[in-house]
Amino acid sequence: MTEFVVLEPGAVSLAAWRAIYRGAVPSLDPAALPAIAESAAAVRRILARGEPVYGINTGFGKLASVRIGEADLETLQRNIVLSHAAGVGEPMPVNVARLMMALKLASLAQGASGVQLETVQLLEAMLLRGLTPVVPAQGSVGASGDLAPLAHMTAAMIGVGEILVDGVAKGAEEALREAGLEPLTLGPKEGLALLNGTQFSTANALAGLFEAERLFQSALVTGALSTDAARGSDTPFDPRIHALRRHTGQIETAATLRALMEGSAIRASHRTGDERVQDPYCLRCQPQVMGAALDLLRQAAATLATESNGVSDNPLIFADADEALSGGNFHAEPVAFAADMIALALCEIGSIAERRISLLVDPVLSLLPAFLTPKPGLNSGFMIPQVTAAALVSENKQRATPASVDSIPTSANQEDHVSMAAHGARRLLSMSQNLANVVAIELLAAAQGCDLIGNGLASSEPLEAVRRLVRSRVPTLVDDRHFSPDILAACELVATGELAEAVAPLTLPALA
Repeated sequence: MTEFVVLEPGAVSLAAWRAIYRGAVPSLDPAALPAIAESAAAVRRILARGEPVYGINTGFGKLASVRIGEADLETLQRNIVLSHAAGVGEPMPVNVARLMMALKLASLAQGASGVQLETVQLLEAMLLRGLTPVVPAQGSVGASGDLAPLAHMTAAMIGVGEILVDGVAKGAEEALREAGLEPLTLGPKEGLALLNGTQFSTANALAGLFEAERLFQSALVTGALSTDAARGSDTPFDPRIHALRRHTGQIETAATLRALMEGSAIRASHRTGDERVQDPYCLRCQPQVMGAALDLLRQAAATLATESNGVSDNPLIFADADEALSGGNFHAEPVAFAADMIALALCEIGSIAERRISLLVDPVLSLLPAFLTPKPGLNSGFMIPQVTAAALVSENKQRATPASVDSIPTSANQEDHVSMAAHGARRLLSMSQNLANVVAIELLAAAQGCDLIGNGLASSEPLEAVRRLVRSRVPTLVDDRHFSPDILAACELVATGELAEAVAPLTLPALA
């Protein structure tokens, strides 16, 4: 059943954006319509004064000093769309493109952009009818707005370029008309209002954030299962330790790990007679590492929640004073910082998970058969899955280098400092896919480790539910077999959230 989300401009929750990313259909709160109409009327009044106003009757960027006559205003707006639709590369994923459209809809609806009601209504209708512009993902530096990708979105609205309908690319004009919609004729300022803004960067950053949230939860579960498989101690998760440090994420993470392991017969069997005094950091320091990642993701979430409810085009229209004020809200530095934080969290979650996989395959550390196979030598077991995890973690380390510290002047040095938010955010989905595979490998290794302990010992109730789920898709590894399908099946459990849901009614930490 299709879920619908009503956008109240300036007050859209993170949960609503998450729902849209997952497939919900957005619509606009009708209460926003008067402000949109009044903003468009203000543009007409400003034009009537005959004064040069940037983006309304002048050129753009370095050409802002060029005055445009009234007869050419419509052509001016169409030209900026066509000239700026210069993106390259693979198209945006459909769900991210739709999130971008919804973000732009909510921004325009705040009545500070000077667009016509018809423009907002067309964007809303395209979302409702499942019409998604084909938008090349490369070409934005994150200031002056995400110009190239948003230009491709806008080009589709005026009947140029391509639109995806049920996964099939059609000519934009044809797709609109088949859906009973007319291509848009842009009025004064409208092309600039649609092109300017941070919606491409923000949509990609939100997509990365929502994937990171699910992967964080899955990695907590696999981390607890690995601790049991390695017969590690739950003493490092004692609440008194974490209360003294006071970090909220650390306290919550430790509490979750305790709850995941509570009642484990595997853990109870090693409370006495085990000569190991302390576990390696990848087990013992999970609350500190994962808690820090949670705090970082929540900080990024707060930034993106603010950005997604803001207006970031230029100039901005203030209808109460009939003023058009030119500023720099299109600069995506907050989004760039948030994207870098998400990238760091994704990297570190995977890094510590890979160390747990490495521990489990090492018989000296885990006290389990080498490479988690009952017949090592004849079989290689989990030898190469650990190598795969290491490769993915190193790839994410390289991608986690901050994008926000880079800048390159554009537009003949008019736009001389840019945020690089676009590719900083765009890398997050591929990093998330890498992490999903790492967590999937840990899930398989931890379940295998628990199987090899034997003696009829069970883990805790939540972790036994996880083991049953894994074994319903992937049998215990007795002899070597084609491993890739096993990883694929486990990755599906991780990426879809099914793994995290398996521990219900235990509630895992979330962003909000």
